[in-house]
Amino acid sequence: QVQVVESGGGLVQAGGSLKLSCAASGKIFGINAMGWYRQAPGKQRELVANITSGGSTNYADSVKGRFTISRDNAKNTVYLQMNSLNPADTAVSYCHARITALQPWGVMPHASWGQGTQVTVSS
Repeated sequence: QVQVVESGGGLVQAGGSLKLSCAASGKIFGINAMGWYRQAPGKQRELVANITSGGSTNYADSVKGRFTISRDNAKNTVYLQMNSLNPADTAVSYCHARITALQPWGVMPHASWGQGTQVTVSS
């Protein structure tokens, strides 16, 4: 079983910062990509940022210049540094991992979602 756990959400004032963490654990052979998504009330879940095994990154236009995704391969962990937050960033943030998982018969692609962490930005 592969588990993905987020942490670091909370309540901040507009203009403030938060740093989210996402750790993957379990029968992992390798991590292909990890990313952050968010879902606000009444909105569809959207991609915020992701990073591939090769280190390439992708950001939503709304967060470019404010958010930075990074990783610690030794810890199977990805981070999202969020600066200059505004109320429009209020959402539940989810970590998503694309993993090559170990199975008794070999390896297989596997995708996992974290439980979500609430980010609330007040005016």
